[in-house]
Amino acid sequence: MPRRILVPFELPDADPLPGLLVEDLGDMEVVLFGHYGLPEQTPPGAARDQFEAEAEAEIDAMAAPFHEAGVDVETRLMFGTDRAKAIDQVALEEDCDAELDPAPTEAIERILVPLLDTANLDRLVDFVRALLDERSVNVTLFHVAEGDESVSEAEPMLQQARERLIDLGFDPEIVDVAVVESDSHDAEILAEAENYDAVVMDEAAPNIADRIFGTLSDKIAERTGSPVIIVRREH
Repeated sequence: MPRRILVPFELPDADPLPGLLVEDLGDMEVVLFGHYGLPEQTPPGAARDQFEAEAEAEIDAMAAPFHEAGVDVETRLMFGTDRAKAIDQVALEEDCDAELDPAPTEAIERILVPLLDTANLDRLVDFVRALLDERSVNVTLFHVAEGDESVSEAEPMLQQARERLIDLGFDPEIVDVAVVESDSHDAEILAEAENYDAVVMDEAAPNIADRIFGTLSDKIAERTGSPVIIVRREH
């Protein structure tokens, strides 16, 4: 069964998606979501009346490369002030497995997969397999052991994920594991992500700090300038 991925972007004047990402998403069902950001006091209905035709035309232009590549693509448009809430709403309504934060890229040869815990392990690993299909891309499964957790305690989770990928057809030579001990979880992942072409990671539980300062995935995308895919947990 094809995986379903949400690709949100901010309107108007969204950057076009790189051709490589269109190609890499070819085996997935893609939902392109245009969020038209509004000032707090602007009624969404009034903005839709004024800008809907223009916004729809921009979304159609974003979808054109997918249609040309034969990719199964749907489009959504929403006007509002809370982008994060809108993305979550559309992802739930469209039953998406993951969300892509796109970025310009010329090649994806190394992917970092940070593992937080075992709760979403199967979904995350299965999505990596579906995303990469039979492409020979190096994958590093990465974990930060925090607090009382030791490297030896974290390694079984990483080996379980590695064995799952190998069982799904990955060449053992291109699947690595790495674990570090640190009390700076986000900082370690941010630093490691700079060495890779893309990141595929778990959806983290939302908190107030994320809404103020941005999520870890937001920070990775901003710092590395590379595509980030967030695999959603079951809701």
